[in-house]
This record gives sequence, C-alpha cells and structure tokens, in this order.
Amino acid sequence: MKFSNIKYQTFMDIRIQSVHFNADSKLLGYIQEKVDKLMHYYDRIIAGEIILKLDKSADLHNKVVHVKLHIPGNDIFVEEKGRSFEEATDIAVDVLARQIKKRKEKMRRV
Repeated sequence: MKFSNIKYQTFMDIRIQSVHFNADSKLLGYIQEKVDKLMHYYDRIIAGEIILKLDKSADLHNKVVHVKLHIPGNDIFVEEKGRSFEEATDIAVDVLARQIKKRKEKMRRV
C-alpha cells in the first residue's frame, strides 16, 4: 500500500476592518496573504481580526494595524505602527510568529 504526502492547505477566517477610510483590494490581499502564512507556524489558529487605523499624530509612523488571532486557550494580540500599512503588517506578523513559536514551546514542555 502506498501513501502519498499530501499537504492540506487550510486558511483561517480573517476579518479585516478599516476605520474611517476604504482600504483598496491590493492592501486587503496583501494582509490576507501575510496573515495566512502564520498557519505554517501553528495550524490551530481559528480566526483573525485585523483593524486598520490612521493615527492622528504628526508622526510619520501613523498607520496602525491591530491583529487579534483566536487560538484555543488564549488569544494573541499585537498592535504595530508603521509608515505604511504594509510595513506595520510585516512587523505585526513577525511579532505574531515569535509569539506563536513561544506558545508552542511552552506547550511542548508541559
């Protein structure tokens, strides 16, 4: 009997909300793609909520991205700022990847 190595690609349910502006489809697709890559680190992510905001400060880093991942146990939350929403998303996804890896390490030790 032969078994084939088939990997099933699962995507989490992601809800993206932009506050007081309309995000274009290119930005939404970029965020969706980046957040979906977190499934490589942990396949039990149930859903994700992303909120995009423009900060009213005079600072150049006025694009704010809030990301909340629903994971069995406790949810993971990150808020990052950047010059663009893409930059803030990249930073947030990197932070989330580190948090997910830490959580998996804790789970293995128990």
